[in-house]
Amino acid sequence: MKLLSKLMDKDNSGQITLMPEEAEDMWHTYNLLQIQDSLRASTFRKVQTESSTGSVGSNRVRTTLTICVETIDFDAQGCMLRVKGTNIQENEYVKMGAYHTIELELNRKFTLAKKQWDSIVLDRIEQACDPGHSADVGAVVMQEGLAHICLVTSSMTVLRAKVETTIPRKRKGSCTQHDKALEKFYESVMQGIIRHINFDVVKCVLVASPGFVKEQFCNYMFEQAVKMDIKLILENRSKFLQVHSSSGHKYALKEVLSDSSVVGRLSDTKAAGEVKALEDFYKMLQHEPDRAFYGSQDIAKRSRYVKLVDSVRDNGGTVRMFSSLHVSGEQLNQLTGVAAILRFPVSEMSDQEDDSTTDSD
Repeated sequence: MKLLSKLMDKDNSGQITLMPEEAEDMWHTYNLLQIQDSLRASTFRKVQTESSTGSVGSNRVRTTLTICVETIDFDAQGCMLRVKGTNIQENEYVKMGAYHTIELELNRKFTLAKKQWDSIVLDRIEQACDPGHSADVGAVVMQEGLAHICLVTSSMTVLRAKVETTIPRKRKGSCTQHDKALEKFYESVMQGIIRHINFDVVKCVLVASPGFVKEQFCNYMFEQAVKMDIKLILENRSKFLQVHSSSGHKYALKEVLSDSSVVGRLSDTKAAGEVKALEDFYKMLQHEPDRAFYGSQDIAKRSRYVKLVDSVRDNGGTVRMFSSLHVSGEQLNQLTGVAAILRFPVSEMSDQEDDSTTDSD
């Protein structure tokens, strides 16, 4: 993400102009947008035209619109962002108050204005514009006949491809059908890696499976790379790391990222930091429950979260924002989405909950 301009008033109102440069920037943009924000960007509008002879036609014209945001739609797989709202500035093609949908695209600037820029939003902009946060991880979670090829970015886990093939069982005296099907499956997974993983960005590719599937696949892939002179695989061979997983399903990626042999390799990525923070919380919840608390979904207003975040930081605490599309975020959502590791046990909070339960009965 590129920051083009920033105009802020003393009351933290103002506008910021940004340029999304890669797919993950669209996810950051989705998190920056809120209902009632003002969004200005280039867009297309279908307009009717009338010729001198009286015939009526229509054509699409490019114009710049400013809308008051009402709905935001984000397609995680396609990294597409559509923002719908009403026009709030004079325009020769669009009447004031008319609805329009702006599609935000890569390498096309937009200006976002807010009545109140809070610390969480400003932190996200700083993170998105820092190239040091773009260290990505590739992952192939597999078992015989099933593989999930994922990208674990600094903000989300995206499934790029799913390979599923029926593998016949081995039969006494003949393994031909089984071996042919397995080889075809490995070939499809290898092609998926070549097609979906950008080795210019990815620092590490995790290959995880139960049993010996990962070893067999990697042996096949590297043998084929030598045989077919696939330089992309050969030049990045050192980036592949084999690790155990309980299955080839996507949910097994969480345990893979928590593996001790993986943590060191991924020490400079945000993905590993978030997973470790969540692991620490679960350990605290198990061994010292009076120092581990998770919040209620009744705390709905964003302003309360912002005050909470600011208060924690002001008192020397660490705040981590988990994405709902990241494997760690998906797990945190099972605990309502808010959790805390405390410096000291606060047993009276549990006592108060017990008392309130008793009173309500």
